[in-house]
Amino acid sequence: MHKIISYPLSIIYYLLLSFSLLLFHPIQWVCLKLFGYQAHKTSVDLLQWCLMRSANILGTTFNVQGREKLPLNQPIIYVANHQSMFDIVSIIWFLRATHPKFVSKKELGKGIPSVSFNLKHGGSVLIDRNDPKQALPAIKGLGQYIQKYKRAAVIFPEGTRSKNGKPKRFSENGVKMLCKFAPDAYVVPLTINNSWKMFRFGMFPMGLASAIKLQVHDAIKVSDCDFETLFNKTTETIISDIK
Repeated sequence: MHKIISYPLSIIYYLLLSFSLLLFHPIQWVCLKLFGYQAHKTSVDLLQWCLMRSANILGTTFNVQGREKLPLNQPIIYVANHQSMFDIVSIIWFLRATHPKFVSKKELGKGIPSVSFNLKHGGSVLIDRNDPKQALPAIKGLGQYIQKYKRAAVIFPEGTRSKNGKPKRFSENGVKMLCKFAPDAYVVPLTINNSWKMFRFGMFPMGLASAIKLQVHDAIKVSDCDFETLFNKTTETIISDIK
């Protein structure tokens, strides 16, 4: 019954999703080219709000806890588990005050209205996951960027999303590079729950009534401990809160 009800709602959802992405692509271009970084960022933030409202058609809800713990006006490295594209939507919207930028796979850098434009021009980096020689220097540049401008980097150490919510192995290389080149940063573990349920049947039809939750954990200053301790603590914190 769940799946049957989802078919008409999924069609409406995808129409709203497509409309939002197509609408905000030229809006982003105009904001960036004529008014600069802050206007472009505002347009990206508003896009996420529209994407979340589109998902409400499916009965999806969004909740964030722990934002009061964020060290504002400091470089931040968000480390999170990964379940779906709505992890990114939630992070951009709920943590927008910290200007989150992403380490994303290069395939997302072309062909997707609004999304590709933002990834290429909004401060994020695109990496080839099969080419460490390209990936690590790109991540280094992001670390230097957040160190300089006191903004935030977001990295998903699993590399790919979990299709059933169970965490995959966390790789340390990208996190280590960010910490090395943003020595004043705070690592903030993020736990994301239930966003995988939106895609429990695949891309169509969509899952209904997913209660997506973003949990912000206590920040850890990079300079306060050695990297192995920091990484292990971060990983344990994230995984312990996955439900």
